[in-house]
Amino acid sequence: MPAYTFEALDAKGATQKGLIDADTARSARGMLRARSLVPILVEPAMGSSGTGGSSSGLNVTIWAGRIFNATALAVWTRQLAGLVAAGLPLERALAALTEEAEVSRQRNLMASLRSEVNGGSPFARALAQYPREFSNSYTAVIAAGEQSGQLGTVLERLADDLETSEALKNKLLAASLYPAIVTLVAIVIVVFLVTYVVPQVAGVFAGSKRALPFLTVAMITISDFVRDYGWWMLGAAVLAVIGVVMARRNPGMRLSMDAAWLRLPLIGRLARGYNAARFAATLAMLASAGVPILRSLQTAAETLSNQAMRADALDALVLVREGAPLASALASKKRFPALVSMFARLGEQTGQLPAMLSRAAEQLSAEVQRRAMHMATILEPLLIVTMGLVVMMIVLAVLMPIIQLNQLVT
Repeated sequence: MPAYTFEALDAKGATQKGLIDADTARSARGMLRARSLVPILVEPAMGSSGTGGSSSGLNVTIWAGRIFNATALAVWTRQLAGLVAAGLPLERALAALTEEAEVSRQRNLMASLRSEVNGGSPFARALAQYPREFSNSYTAVIAAGEQSGQLGTVLERLADDLETSEALKNKLLAASLYPAIVTLVAIVIVVFLVTYVVPQVAGVFAGSKRALPFLTVAMITISDFVRDYGWWMLGAAVLAVIGVVMARRNPGMRLSMDAAWLRLPLIGRLARGYNAARFAATLAMLASAGVPILRSLQTAAETLSNQAMRADALDALVLVREGAPLASALASKKRFPALVSMFARLGEQTGQLPAMLSRAAEQLSAEVQRRAMHMATILEPLLIVTMGLVVMMIVLAVLMPIIQLNQLVT
């Protein structure tokens, strides 16, 4: 039964807003009148059955962004898991979360999910109507949990996986944030000195017939170049970024660029570890939920952001479909760290594939965090020293003519 958002007036003239389940908008208005309310506005909640992909839902998808970010989705999944594990029926759990939602878009989404479930639709199918909010791996795990009758346990695993993934992203972001800020500040300071301070010095000594020190002449030349062509350089950089973004829209170009990214000395190894950790964690979660291995591989491959590693994972899927063991299929793909195939082989030999893959994901995540922090530890003093040297050269270029002039005066 579809859900409708309404705005109505009560007997005292106060405005009432909320959600109501009804077969049609006309039925919803009749139900409101039965409550002694005068309906002002009744429209389908976002994505409700019967909207047929209305323009309202389209506008939400295009302009409003995602309803759940990664953190909000993990919290919502944890809350739903707690309610379901406590024995509350799924429909009532969704109704409770709908009432507690503070954001109207989240409230409408939950109301739509509750309406679908209340109408007899499986929860996974209801979630699949919102691919922007719930990934394929998310809905696949939910479907397996419904089929096995262990939805509460599966939701707990999902929440754990989402929280682990978000924690890894936050640590990588924290490791790269400080070097990025230092680099940006250094560029701003250097550009200011080159385009403002150095020309002032050049103007002071412009009338002097004495030869300026080489460092000062070089700095003035650089200053003139930046002042004359700085905007052109900035425009070229912007066009280069736009060109890279456009090129990545081409599947072949993106595959080549991602493969080249993995070959970089330090960043490439970090990217391999991060993608492999996410792949192993997703595969372990799906396998532990009872999802067939071929479907698990397909879904786990789709979570990979690097297209080169995604292609390797899909090639491994073909090998497994043809009868090859998972460990052998992954070992044949050199972009995946050997740790993944090693733990997969142990899991196949012991019959504990999900547990072994989960352990591989944990070790890879720890290794990625360690390498990221190590790189950040090296980059921070290196950037500061580099910035200090550049500023020192500019200051020397400014001071050397002044010192030279003082020596002549004395």
